[in-house]
Amino acid sequence: MTPERIAFVLTALAAVVIVLTRVRMAGGDEEAAGRLDIPQSVVNLHTTFGVLALGLWSTFLFAHVDRLVGYAGLLCWWVTTAAGLLVLARWLPARGRHAAGPAADSWGEGPGLSVLGHVGLLVGSIVWTYLLVSGKLT
Repeated sequence: MTPERIAFVLTALAAVVIVLTRVRMAGGDEEAAGRLDIPQSVVNLHTTFGVLALGLWSTFLFAHVDRLVGYAGLLCWWVTTAAGLLVLARWLPARGRHAAGPAADSWGEGPGLSVLGHVGLLVGSIVWTYLLVSGKLT
């Protein structure tokens, strides 16, 4: 598989993570699953930089523009990754005598889906960084 195809596939998977995180965390009246409440600003940061990253990175991959656009997109991917890992913090055990158990939602039991998506985004960011810095993407 060529480096370009790897980057394309990882970009498509990252787009799914951005959209599903937004849909799951901004579900309206329904409480998102997890043990802790995550501020809406973290979700907004994840969505904003994710959309920016997707736009810049896709432009770099498909339009073959200057590498500076690729580096800007990569920076946005890293901000999105950091925000995504903060979103995972909602699954950390709550402390205290009167701490409640984890809230559930209709997406599944436990943090599996969130861990898969955001650790996958971390791996994708590492791979994109390697491909861009090593010159395998032009």
